[in-house]
Amino acid sequence: MSITNFWSGVPQGPPDPIIGVTDAFKKDTSPNKVNLGVGAYRDENGKPYVLESVLKAEDIIHQKKLDKEYLPITGDPDFLRLSAELAYGKDSKPLQEGRIAVAQSISGTGGLRIATGFLAQFYPGVKDIWIPNPTWGNHIPIAETVGLKVQRYRYFDKKTIGLDFQGMKEDIANAKEGSIILLHACAHNPTGIDPTQDNWRELSETIKSKKHLVLFDMAYQGFASGDVTRDAFALRYFVEQGHQILLCQSFAKNLGLYGERAGTFSMVVSSTEEKERVLSQIKRVIRPLWSSPPIHGAQLVKTILSDQALLEQWLGEVKKMADRIIAMRERLYNLLVELKTPGEWGHIKSQIGMFSFTGLAPEQVDELWEYAHVYLTRDGRISMAGLNEGNIQYFAESLSKVVKGELKPKSSL
Repeated sequence: MSITNFWSGVPQGPPDPIIGVTDAFKKDTSPNKVNLGVGAYRDENGKPYVLESVLKAEDIIHQKKLDKEYLPITGDPDFLRLSAELAYGKDSKPLQEGRIAVAQSISGTGGLRIATGFLAQFYPGVKDIWIPNPTWGNHIPIAETVGLKVQRYRYFDKKTIGLDFQGMKEDIANAKEGSIILLHACAHNPTGIDPTQDNWRELSETIKSKKHLVLFDMAYQGFASGDVTRDAFALRYFVEQGHQILLCQSFAKNLGLYGERAGTFSMVVSSTEEKERVLSQIKRVIRPLWSSPPIHGAQLVKTILSDQALLEQWLGEVKKMADRIIAMRERLYNLLVELKTPGEWGHIKSQIGMFSFTGLAPEQVDELWEYAHVYLTRDGRISMAGLNEGNIQYFAESLSKVVKGELKPKSSL
């Protein structure tokens, strides 16, 4: 008696562009290998970094001997309140008036899934979601999974390796009235290029004139500039200007809670009564996804944000992380200039956050993989957090050689 092979027709899926970089790096046996593909902070020794404030919060939680009961569908109420205060500011008018609906999410990815799922069901405007070109790779599949139609607005200017602000504004202005506009609140992934505060003010007016709805993705508050208030400027300005924004907030990067999956989804609404109705439907989006959110990451965030000493320590740590990345940008730029690398490399210093778009072509990236054991994504994005004093000289020399066309095969290195 034969057993039917139900899955013989399942095709091989394409490799994940980020995971593929890490896999290739792990297989490489060269002592010179450098991994600049991973989107996670590394210390000056290239090791994963657990914040001291997080370790102290762990101890406090352990001493309390808390239970492991289910959280409500929308999550831990204190975690939600503190997270919203961090994002919107304690003096936020909608927050003070009880007009922000907040739910716990599985980090930023889960927040985006709640947002797009809710929009697909209840948004009365155009079901087009406009996303920057380029953007974080997960934005598109998350939106398409729930049936939203993905459109792309101009963002990156290949000629200047900077922001194409006029193209961005023009595309948003030409989108159908009432479209959904996804914006990176700070430290744009993958380019590391952000609008200026004046740019944000102009965008607010353009978006308001077209009655668009804004969805902010904020994964790097504090991690971009080292200042949580400065990094929240765009979000808070739009709220002050009356936009009923949606927000996906992640604590993966700024607290180093990558595996804890702590985040929120929130919305500005018109009244407390409307908030209750919105939350009732948000619960219906969440329930078939993960039913109840994970508890430990929320406890860590809540413990740090509610303790003044831990909060101040964390703010110092997140600034230290941001400052180290800024220092690596300055160092890399200076090395490329010293090596007389063709081209203008000022964008290395002007970009912000964890990532930098180098401007390298895919073929040059392939050469770095093959001949220098340097791993980055094929679009030329590098994680600045992967650079340190132990590898930055080698990386700068390899980058300079590939731009000059001088990179040699492995056997001659």
